[in-house]
Amino acid sequence: MNIQRVVTSGKFELDGGSWDVDNNVWVVGTDDEAVIIDAAHDPAPILDAVAGRTVTAVVCTHAHNDHINVAPEVAAAVGAPIWLHPADNVLWRAVHPTVDYRPLVHDQRIPVGDTEIRVLHTPGHAPGCCCLYLPAEDVVFTGDTLFSGGPGATGRSYSHFPTIIESIRTRLLTLPAATVVHTGHGDSTTIGGEAPHLTEWIKRGH
Repeated sequence: MNIQRVVTSGKFELDGGSWDVDNNVWVVGTDDEAVIIDAAHDPAPILDAVAGRTVTAVVCTHAHNDHINVAPEVAAAVGAPIWLHPADNVLWRAVHPTVDYRPLVHDQRIPVGDTEIRVLHTPGHAPGCCCLYLPAEDVVFTGDTLFSGGPGATGRSYSHFPTIIESIRTRLLTLPAATVVHTGHGDSTTIGGEAPHLTEWIKRGH
């Protein structure tokens, strides 16, 4: 199984604010097929990374604009469906009012090669946040739910700090400690590296 990181740059916009961001786009697959996670900002390097493989899905970990802004363009180019948890529909429609997607659900399995990605619904940063767990590779793609150093931001609309902590506690920190955490921004980490800091995060959030 190949896991490629493509870094794209652009703007995150919400609640009237705008911030420069670098996003991690993940391409997961074999020599023949792939799944794209979080098609952000610039379609060209994402399509270059796919390199002619069959793309079976464009999966969105959540619907903040910086994770979905080129999802329709990329999906159209590769002929694949877009998947998103419907709890993020209001955020999706703010960016793509006329583009439809398929609904992700908790514990859904997305085939890739001879294995599958398991969907974990992890609300908090946004209502529809999902993490994508690849047990065969001991890897989880966490979007903006969990970073190296702590949980994703919860200070903007549709976010909730106690909810993200509960999601991390019950659905991420229960994964094996050696599981590599590939994030939506910045460096990767591990479940074991983050787990000891749960109490610290809770205190920091109050």
